[in-house]
Amino acid sequence: MFSDSRMVAMAEKSFKFLVEGGKATAGPPIGPALGPLGVNLMMVVEEINKLTKEFKGMRVPVEIKIDTDTKKFSVEVGTPSTAALIASELGVEKGSGTAGKDFIGDLPMEKIIKIAKAKRGSLRSKTLKAAVKEVLGSCVSMGVKVDGKHAKEVSRLVASGEYDSLLVENQ
Repeated sequence: MFSDSRMVAMAEKSFKFLVEGGKATAGPPIGPALGPLGVNLMMVVEEINKLTKEFKGMRVPVEIKIDTDTKKFSVEVGTPSTAALIASELGVEKGSGTAGKDFIGDLPMEKIIKIAKAKRGSLRSKTLKAAVKEVLGSCVSMGVKVDGKHAKEVSRLVASGEYDSLLVENQ
């Protein structure tokens, strides 16, 4: 005979999707993956859309955990990619095809810091300064200037301490 603690184990399944903020539907990829589990798809989709509405126009990673016994679910929302956040701040769809020559826009350093703070949990950086440098790296590859300068130059200025007054951890 098994002890009671072994019999109580619930079956939880986890699914990860990339959805457009505020526009998830019960169609593919969500419906076909979750439908066979008997969970209320419309409730799942409504929850996803409620939690991702602030990311309209961006693709957002979402993880759905479902208890297959009770059909209860939870939705966890990640943050969009750094490139998606930069593009959103600029109001463009994608970066420059020739990033070293053509620039698609210019962001103030305050926006770079805002993006770094939003991405902080998913970046490998230990400090805000390092997170800002990672975001600046994305700006380089996308063809985005920062404060009117090439992002590589701004990255060197950040490394030298030029922006330290803006990079206070708990602002």
